[in-house]
Amino acid sequence: MKSGYGAPASGRPPGRRDGAAPYFQGSHGKISTMQCTIDAAGRLVIPREIRREAALEPGTPLEVRFRDGVVEIEPQPLAVALQRKGRLLVAKPATKVPVLRTATVEATRRGLLTRRGARG
Repeated sequence: MKSGYGAPASGRPPGRRDGAAPYFQGSHGKISTMQCTIDAAGRLVIPREIRREAALEPGTPLEVRFRDGVVEIEPQPLAVALQRKGRLLVAKPATKVPVLRTATVEATRRGLLTRRGARG
């Protein structure tokens, strides 16, 4: 007997010993919800799949707010200053950030194309 999410015949999702619901419910590769818990110190571990899809890396500043009964977490936007360069208005980071290299852009582009099933 095989069940969803690649679960073994026992009916348990992979990696879950307690037989609880699957880690995520998704459709066509898109993650809609995932379950996690807060420990006694108030820490929350964001599941790997969500961190990967949201491009969250260790040290990424996050904004956390409580609004209308819902806890919202989103990456803090990079603070920028708008500066004029000739006829263009250019956004420059307010703090020092690593230089974005061509190799990094290409690797990211190839990774996105691979995940989407396209050839690039």
